[in-house]
Amino acid sequence: MNRSLSIIEVIVIIASAVLLMITIAAVLVNFHPGIVALFALAAIILLLIFVFISVNPDRLRARQSERTLKLAAQTLPYMQKGLKEESAQEVCKLLLPATEASAVSITNRERILGYFGREMNSHRIGSPIRTAATRRAIEEGKIQIARSYAEIGPPQAFESLQAAICVPLSQQGEVVGVLKFYFRNPRQINANQLAMAEGLGGLLEMQLRLAELEYQKELAAKMNLKALQAQINPHFLYNTINTIASLIRTNPQHARILLREFATFYRQTLEGSMDETTLDWEITQTLRYFGFEKARFGADQIFVKVEVDEDMLSISVPAFIIQPLVENAVAHGRREGEPLHVCIRGRVIDGQTIIIVEDDGVGMSESTQERALERIGHDRVGIALKNVAERLEGFFGINARLEVQSEVNVGTRIILNLGLRESCKVVLYDQSDNS
Repeated sequence: MNRSLSIIEVIVIIASAVLLMITIAAVLVNFHPGIVALFALAAIILLLIFVFISVNPDRLRARQSERTLKLAAQTLPYMQKGLKEESAQEVCKLLLPATEASAVSITNRERILGYFGREMNSHRIGSPIRTAATRRAIEEGKIQIARSYAEIGPPQAFESLQAAICVPLSQQGEVVGVLKFYFRNPRQINANQLAMAEGLGGLLEMQLRLAELEYQKELAAKMNLKALQAQINPHFLYNTINTIASLIRTNPQHARILLREFATFYRQTLEGSMDETTLDWEITQTLRYFGFEKARFGADQIFVKVEVDEDMLSISVPAFIIQPLVENAVAHGRREGEPLHVCIRGRVIDGQTIIIVEDDGVGMSESTQERALERIGHDRVGIALKNVAERLEGFFGINARLEVQSEVNVGTRIILNLGLRESCKVVLYDQSDNS
């Protein structure tokens, strides 16, 4: 295997070479035997030091660990994309210098995804698997060692490669591909190369598992979004249509505007492909919703104010994280016969990006707050808060969080902490004028 020498090893080699040349020169010019012996002894000692340094088990393990960690860091960005042609080819290029193999290949269960090294023209990327050893590795799920051309079993000869190690790559108990190392000579397949092949196969398997976990995490976030979309209140739909219908008689112009906004609102809400959006879009969608509720309850019954740092409007956020909170405030926070005020704030506080949705409604008791954030909660308030909290953490990481502060007959404040961000300017949007 290729490796670089340390500075100490280089110095020892140079010093040993110099001493050996001095010793030879001393012999040639008939120096005093004692001096010659001294130089020879010094050269032998330095060579012994070099051998000790080079074969010291701790140093060998340290070097091996260093190489493995370096390979892991280099291959991880590609393996996170899964077993695909573009990623597999780059991984083959990275793995080849780490072994004594003449070529490295990665396949899925049907075709070659990556190949680098000798005989590249005979192993076209995308072409079907042709070697019997690869087929055996897939079928048996065990490492296959081919020490002859016949054991490799290709239908078409490539004489320069006479041996191979085929390492199956498994996920959830099923072989999904094979990592292959081709050698020019069967004698090159020794214990070290076999251990290296097994280790690299294990490394790629682990990285594939990490990629699968990341995919499952993203899928779970999408399912949470679907759950929020699926819980759209049919009463809201029915009431909004009735409101628009009544306005057609009393205020046709307003009815036309609401109908157009309603179509836009539902089309964008139900779009399953949009999992990520900007804070600006999210607030705009929330204000559309609020416009329908204002038309329903009356312009003097519900009010909304938006105070958001201007630079925050362009940040990416999970879709549908503010509207459910405002919808909860309108649906569950209103006092009978009294106006409801809702405020959406966005600030950078002590380096933390904070979004706050608060109202002056009926508020919640401590027990209601606890139930609202429980994973087992099935009421509409609990579903909305739980899903927003989970998608927030899935998008921004474990440091992102949702906090509920509420007091009965005072109001409720929902705090979304998105994490670190620099301070920025403030832009005000106020619907309190009922326009």
